[in-house]
This record gives sequence, structure tokens and C-alpha cells, in this order.
Amino acid sequence: MKKTIITLSLALIFLFNVAALAQSFNFVSPPDFKQWLEADRPMIIVDIQEKKSFSKQHFRGSIETNAFPVKTDAEKKSLDPAVAQFKATGHDVIVVCPRGGGGAKRCYNYLKLQGVLEEKLFILQGGIDKWPHREMLISR
Repeated sequence: MKKTIITLSLALIFLFNVAALAQSFNFVSPPDFKQWLEADRPMIIVDIQEKKSFSKQHFRGSIETNAFPVKTDAEKKSLDPAVAQFKATGHDVIVVCPRGGGGAKRCYNYLKLQGVLEEKLFILQGGIDKWPHREMLISR
């Protein structure tokens, strides 16, 4: 009995790890995103930085959500204006967060669940902290 429980536990752990590894995300590199910005490509920039960080630096036209770390229902709900904008326009959606990690991935998953098409959904690789073209940012 004890061996069966251990075996089942290990099998479940393995399945959860495989599922986590199978999850994929679309990333846009800083050079590609720079080109999109310079070309005035129609897109929806969803900035999930906290309020203070957004005030220090953000992209022109981005939607300020202050959703980071995108864990609570309230934080997720603040992303709904971006969903509405996507449904109205069908433009690509770019998620901008501090480092392009967990918060961005949770945002990505939420937006996908709300109907944003995955082929239209991207995370800025490295987030705003790794953005090399500081002159393209707006600060208040």
C-alpha cells in the first residue's frame, strides 16, 4: 500500500512538471519590438508594472494596469480594459512587466483565458528593466 501511494505521488509530481514545461509563451525580442514601435504597428501594450514604476518609465500609448504580480482577482480584473480593446480591434497584445517573468506569464494566461488569441499575444522579452532603448520610454 505504501509503495502504491509513493508511486502515485511521484507520477503526479512528474505529470505536473511535464504540464508546466509544455506551457509555452510568445516572446518579442527588444530589437523586434523596437521595429514595431518605430513602424507605428497597431498594437495594444499592456503594462503591468506597479504604479510607482509605471510613473518612472513606460511606453507611449500603453495601458496602465498596475496589475503586477497578477495574482489576485482584483489584479487580473485590471487587465479587462485590454481584453475589451483587443475584442474591438484585434490588434496584437504585448505584455510589458518589470522583468518579463512570472507576472507577465500570469498576465498572458489570463488574457488568453479571456479570449485574446495566442497568436496575437506576446511578452516583451526581459521586460522593461532590460529594455535597451531608454530614450523611447516616457517618464512622468
